[in-house]
Amino acid sequence: MKVKTSIALPKDLVQQMDALASLYGNRSTLIERAIREFLAAQARQQQDLRDLDILNRRADALNEEAEDVLSYQGDA
Repeated sequence: MKVKTSIALPKDLVQQMDALASLYGNRSTLIERAIREFLAAQARQQQDLRDLDILNRRADALNEEAEDVLSYQGDA
């Protein structure tokens, strides 16, 4: 279900948007796509931050494990 909304944007942004809108069908479709892509990027960024936090909290244990594995490889 679509909900009609009203927003105020700077004139130059609307002009740039209108120049591209026909490539996506119309203004609404362009705006919807842009917002969906922005929200997806935000979700990826949040997941990346959570992953980085996990790695940072476990860095010492991961480094010890890597050193242990490397010690079994010996000299090449």
